[in-house]
Amino acid sequence: MLDRFNEAMAYVEAHLEVARDGDVDPRELARVAATSEYHFRRMFSALAGMPLSEYVRRRRMTLAGPAVVGGDETLLDIAVRYGYESGEGFARAFRAVHGVGPGEARREGAALVSQPPISFRLVVEGSSSMRYRIVEKPAFGLVGFRARVPLVHEGPNAAIMEFVRGLDPAARARVEALADQEPAGLVSVSDGIADDRAEGSELDYWQAVVTGAEAPDGVPGVERLEVPAGTWVVFEGEGPVPEAFQHLWRDAYVEWFPSHPYRTRPGPELLSTRLDPDGTRGTAALWLPVEPTDGPPETSGK
Repeated sequence: MLDRFNEAMAYVEAHLEVARDGDVDPRELARVAATSEYHFRRMFSALAGMPLSEYVRRRRMTLAGPAVVGGDETLLDIAVRYGYESGEGFARAFRAVHGVGPGEARREGAALVSQPPISFRLVVEGSSSMRYRIVEKPAFGLVGFRARVPLVHEGPNAAIMEFVRGLDPAARARVEALADQEPAGLVSVSDGIADDRAEGSELDYWQAVVTGAEAPDGVPGVERLEVPAGTWVVFEGEGPVPEAFQHLWRDAYVEWFPSHPYRTRPGPELLSTRLDPDGTRGTAALWLPVEPTDGPPETSGK
């Protein structure tokens, strides 16, 4: 898989100058990597530590830098060459990467920032192992409470904490009583996550149960989400809260997917947790919807 991702990175390099080679097409990148666009974006974000769109912008501004500072082209010509229809859009992107506008950089010869090309390689450490299992699960429902929150990769998510604190205990108890299948009890659900999983992007966060029951009458704010039948990979971990739980996502994409014949598919991600009495440590099971890589690529995204 990593070899194919490196071929996709070569495709990016060949298409940075839009005026000459055409734009970087994520669908074509996924084709080169022999996976779905949905999975490619998620894998790239996890492996590179930034969204695909951010990487492409950084690489374009890196190549544009010498032309801006020392070239004879007009700034508009450079902007068009790297895929911008206006000088204003190019200037915003240039400033976001280099911390200075292109006009100022040309006049004053400012120091610029360089984003080197990314390549992926396998590092074999053997210092830890991942506990996982593959589950074929029939269709089910998620019944619970939903809020729109920002994505936070490391540390506490203040929006989620505020949402959970605001739930009525009696209403939570009525919903929890509906749980009738695995994963048991109230689970944290992330749905509608941006393909690139960018820090700060919004998602639907649920406190819900997995159940065949309908949403109870007379409980304000309770909703039901239908989840179709499919394959799931379940990762189990333990450690300090919340870092150990967040690292389950990171390790799944960085360590497990590159070496197993599965890719992610659209669907909610479920996290079942149990805390120690003092709340500082706990155990967790992360459920991710997947499909075999030998099947037809999933073209839809969320």
